[in-house]
Amino acid sequence: MKIEAVSAASVEARVLVALYVDEIAAAFPAGFDPKSSVSADPDELTPPRGIFLVVRADDGNPVGCGALKLLDAQTAEIKRMWIAPEVRGQGAGRQLLDALEDAARDLGATEGRLDTNDTLDAAMTLYRKAGWTEVPAYNDNVYATHWFAKQL
Repeated sequence: MKIEAVSAASVEARVLVALYVDEIAAAFPAGFDPKSSVSADPDELTPPRGIFLVVRADDGNPVGCGALKLLDAQTAEIKRMWIAPEVRGQGAGRQLLDALEDAARDLGATEGRLDTNDTLDAAMTLYRKAGWTEVPAYNDNVYATHWFAKQL
């Protein structure tokens, strides 16, 4: 697997985010509308305010994505982290999370934050194994049931 930055406004990024949204909408009991969630617009996910990463299989095809946006000069929030079902369980999620943490440091962040929903058990397990700890809610995301932070 290879992970690389791409434009958050690219067709490839939009397709991957649409796959993420479709899966989340099917998983959440009340569905998912990105417009009702915390923002993750392409301009927020573009350096120097953020970054959008794509996970590629060995053949170059995209099989995942994840993004960061700076909440302030020291805090980066992970957004739109998704791995295609066919490559789950192969370490791509951990590689992507590590790459997002590295990208946050490169943007000057010393703390990472993320929110998630309790229907996403595998994601919460991944975050905990990577040293993320639950914290009180730091945003008003209507879809979030758990909030995490990590010193970077």
